[in-house]
Amino acid sequence: QVQLVESGGGLVQAGGSLRLSCVASEYIFSLNAMAWYRQAPGKQRELVATITSGGSTNYADSVKGRFTISRGNAKSTVYLQMNSLKPEDTATYYCNADTSRVQYWGQGTQVTVSS
Repeated sequence: QVQLVESGGGLVQAGGSLRLSCVASEYIFSLNAMAWYRQAPGKQRELVATITSGGSTNYADSVKGRFTISRGNAKSTVYLQMNSLKPEDTATYYCNADTSRVQYWGQGTQVTVSS
């Protein structure tokens, strides 16, 4: 069973930066894309950024120009560089790996942005 492990969350002041990492426990076959989602208290989980196996990226409007998704040398590793953080970015951030047959999720890492 593939496990995704996120790291890099924490407490930061508004305007600061954090870099999230997600590493898979093993090679993921038939990987279509990896993504970051987030869920704030009382809100639905939302898509933040996606990177396909071909390297194409897509971002939620709320983070465009501030967040950057990228892959590591191992295709099953993904990062999220978050700059100019705002209090509304406070949420639990989840890594997702989408294959032709199943989706994998990490346990989440907490990001808290203070004003």
